[in-house]
Amino acid sequence: CDQKNAIGGKWWAGFGALIDNRYLLGIAAFILLYVFIGSFVYFEQKNLLAEYSRAERATLLGSIDLVVNVLTFVMAFFVTGRVVKKLGMPVALALLPVLLVVGLLALAIAPLIVVLMAIQVSRRAGNYAVTRPAREMLFTQVSQEDRFKAKPVIDIVVYRGGDAASGTLFALLTEGLGVGLIAVAVIGAGISALWGSVAVVLGRQYERSHGDVKASPSAKRS
Repeated sequence: CDQKNAIGGKWWAGFGALIDNRYLLGIAAFILLYVFIGSFVYFEQKNLLAEYSRAERATLLGSIDLVVNVLTFVMAFFVTGRVVKKLGMPVALALLPVLLVVGLLALAIAPLIVVLMAIQVSRRAGNYAVTRPAREMLFTQVSQEDRFKAKPVIDIVVYRGGDAASGTLFALLTEGLGVGLIAVAVIGAGISALWGSVAVVLGRQYERSHGDVKASPSAKRS
């Protein structure tokens, strides 16, 4: 290991790197909102499937997994590499949030299991094939030191903490306040809209930084 390139610092340095960098805070917010939406859809699914037998639930969930795997495989070959290149990073990051806004509003209008299945397929396949690869590209626009210090904080503390917080929030809404499925779907659509807004801002910041990086060699030659 090259000691000149070694990254030093205390174990808590990642928190400082995250707090001091607005771009990294944006990535953390993006992931936190993604986790919230995932939890909301999961608990909505759990509630809608409660009236089905164990065998019926296994069949429905197995069908979702099959469709997600096939779509992810197809999209990885024909979609993933083209989305950012052709449509840009803001669209790539906001694509899934926009789809979920539409899907959750549709669920509020028609709270049916088939609608929820479509949401789950879109959310999971879209995340695997588009959102997650684009999200990982965001980290290429920060320094190596900030990336390696802040990314574990985002991936572990923000992600897992958001998972716990979103479950608590859902329980508070449904069990504590008695909010029904339709209202929860509308709240989820609002969270998705916020997620999409963060995605657009992050995508634009990425493209500005990426443009600066690409422009620097030519600037040096001139």
